[in-house]
Amino acid sequence: MDAREFIDFAGAAAEYIADYLTSVRDRRVLPAVEPGYLRDLLPEAAPERPEHWRHVLADVERVIMPGMTHWQSPRFHAYYPTGSSFAAMVGEMLSAGLGCIGFSWAASPVATELETHMMDWLARLLALPEHFLNAAPGPGGGVLQGSASEATLVALLAAKERTVRRLLEEQPEQDAALLKTRLVAYTCDQANSSVEKAGLLASLPMRLLPSDAQGRLRADVLQRAVDEDRANGLLPCFVVATLGSTPTCAFDPLPELGQLCQRERLWLHVDAAYAGTALLCPEYRHIAEGAELADSFCVNPHKWMLINFDCSAMWVRDSHQLVEAFTVDRIYLAHHKQGLAPDYRNWQIPLGRRFRALKLWLVLRLHGAEGLRAHVRHQVALARHFEALARAHAAVHVATVALGLVCFRLQGPEALTEELLAALRTRGRIYVVAGAAEGRLVIRFCICSRLTRAADVDFAWEEIRQQAEAVLRAHGLANGVANDDTAAHVNGEVNRLTKGIVNGVTVTNGFTKSDANGAAHGFATSDSDADGAESEIPMVADMVTSQPPLPSAECKAV
Repeated sequence: MDAREFIDFAGAAAEYIADYLTSVRDRRVLPAVEPGYLRDLLPEAAPERPEHWRHVLADVERVIMPGMTHWQSPRFHAYYPTGSSFAAMVGEMLSAGLGCIGFSWAASPVATELETHMMDWLARLLALPEHFLNAAPGPGGGVLQGSASEATLVALLAAKERTVRRLLEEQPEQDAALLKTRLVAYTCDQANSSVEKAGLLASLPMRLLPSDAQGRLRADVLQRAVDEDRANGLLPCFVVATLGSTPTCAFDPLPELGQLCQRERLWLHVDAAYAGTALLCPEYRHIAEGAELADSFCVNPHKWMLINFDCSAMWVRDSHQLVEAFTVDRIYLAHHKQGLAPDYRNWQIPLGRRFRALKLWLVLRLHGAEGLRAHVRHQVALARHFEALARAHAAVHVATVALGLVCFRLQGPEALTEELLAALRTRGRIYVVAGAAEGRLVIRFCICSRLTRAADVDFAWEEIRQQAEAVLRAHGLANGVANDDTAAHVNGEVNRLTKGIVNGVTVTNGFTKSDANGAAHGFATSDSDADGAESEIPMVADMVTSQPPLPSAECKAV
């Protein structure tokens, strides 16, 4: 393929992507295929001779699309968002076209320096503590990892090495290998599965401590576990606190956990993979109170910040802890500028690394802080819209509401909720998954796609309502017909919440600090909003606040 063909191919691919996103609302969210479906669509061996790109691109629709779960569909409400925007796509294409592996400053100076600057831009936008900035005095700084899973593992391994070094300084006669067998880490039973997996990969027990009624890890529970383990000869070293848990978007109390960790000399890592993006908005920054006590802090821009996977932002209080844990020197890796700029190979698990900062740079510039805040506020407002619809139905119990996530279940036996979830999955018109809240099975409804509008939420609710009432009728529990009083109640709830009258809205996971912090948010409801993908960011009235120009930052020497 020559340059002319590349331009034609890339242009056709871009047109295909644009058409796909414009019409993805009309596609079934879940594919109707069985495992192994692809074998009948692909030949047994790779082609001997090159094929024309037009034939290959046509096969994307014929071969790939039948097996796609459409994560960018406005009717995808499972898990948490996976970011996407045209700006990020172009950034990804530029990164692939430049084709650099920026494992050190010398390997590609701009890859390192743009990353240090973007991490500082992002830290300032999120109002993170100053000591996390690359440009600030001291050893703190930020790095882009591939995922929050990697960030947790990096922090755990660094904490492991830090603890062993400290113990050997205090007791030089100890054996380092034996000390490592006694280390133990802690997190909440609501933490993401990747936290437990980090313990497995680090050969270190990860204690899953019981959460309270709001899904939080409390300091008294952690203190008891630490005391018991010390009494049994173990060596506590690491704690993961979550801001925005996967099951219910619960928030661990950082101030009390942070104080305990400082007192007990434990590394505190904060996993704010989803909810961290909300810190763009001043009204949500109370959720990160106590972040100044953390040793490391992680946010995934590839979840809620319109940036495609992978792009996970990790900040550390002391980057020397990472460098000491991960540095492996070889003569072919040395360069004459070492020590004057970070060599990010020493801040991560792999040697090679992608030029992720490029797409972050494009998104921050092309959307701006105002656009990103509008995106967050719009999706929170849509979640409130769904909450109002759900609360208005007598058969539905709303368990928790936080940011863009609403967890609900049917009143009565748990089997009813299980049947509803199965019916929704079978039909495939919307995609939701199960969770647990209040000790019961719930259905998680998350606003995920940047294309989602109020009309899509209405569509999803109608699908849920119809299937819920069918389940109830099958059990003889309801006639499934909403009366006039119910309809009036629905309209009243929607109007009340969307006008910003939030008093009386129950949020059971401790997210809402006060009505002043939960500023009134509206959302687009016009028919035109439900069609097409022409707008990158929803037009949301009275949502946007101004942000002064972002200061530049000098590259930190490590």
